[in-house]
Amino acid sequence: MTRVLVIDDEAPIRLLCRVNLEAEGMRVSEAGDGPGGLTLARAQQPDVILLDVMMPGLDGWRVAEMLLDDPVTRDIPIVFLTARADVRDRARGIDLGGLEYITKPFNPVELASLVRGVLAAVDRGDRERLRGDKIAQLRELFEGA
Repeated sequence: MTRVLVIDDEAPIRLLCRVNLEAEGMRVSEAGDGPGGLTLARAQQPDVILLDVMMPGLDGWRVAEMLLDDPVTRDIPIVFLTARADVRDRARGIDLGGLEYITKPFNPVELASLVRGVLAAVDRGDRERLRGDKIAQLRELFEGA
């Protein structure tokens, strides 16, 4: 069973993720802030983390850096799930090591297939290719702007 950790300070977003992912047979844990998310990630070592950026105190950028610096959590794929839709924010998320960047509002029905796609890419050893594809897409957006 796929284990997903949702780190988001908004309870309705966590609930939306939980309901949709559990309906697809995934086990979901939740944290309402960065420190709680770090603690759960270390303790549970989920298969994937859905991470908000804009959280009070310890924001998602810093949480991602801390997760990727920790030998216990560094290999857990991170999917940013945030209202920050600017191309520069997307680039920062991918540059930090995120494998996907979803902007709010998002279609919760598509969340499980996105999680499965990320995990399948990681299982195939395509983590860096996936990030490279995202970087190429962002370059196109920058050049078109």
